[in-house]
Amino acid sequence: MKDWQSQSHAKWDCKYHVVIVPKYRQRVFFGRRRKQIGAILRELCRQKEIGILKGNAQPDHVHLLLSIPPKYSVAMTIGYLKGKSAVRIHRELMKTQGTLFGRSFWSRGYCVSTVGLDEMMIRRYIQEQAKHERDQERGLFDNEN
Repeated sequence: MKDWQSQSHAKWDCKYHVVIVPKYRQRVFFGRRRKQIGAILRELCRQKEIGILKGNAQPDHVHLLLSIPPKYSVAMTIGYLKGKSAVRIHRELMKTQGTLFGRSFWSRGYCVSTVGLDEMMIRRYIQEQAKHERDQERGLFDNEN
């Protein structure tokens, strides 16, 4: 069917389309630094074994297609990416000295949408599952003779 990923007790294929926006849509700063910000996001995803299947940084927002393991919630993942990347952006790109208390880079919200299997394919699979199991049972009993 697909190339599913595995953990010790789970097979999974969890993909999400995520859009995050810098605070006040800082086009001037963000547009010039988007490649560097993309590298920061890729590094953070690698650390948590989150797959970036596709990414595109526009002058005022970022689109990501993420493959998130089921051990992480989407909210936790987005919070981690936005929080850690904001710290690194302030330190490395904005050269902020001292405390980062009260500073932000990303806006509070985000947009997320699931990217799953074709709904009609799943409906067909569920509908035909009973028939598939009956056929397997018949095959087991036919082999015993």
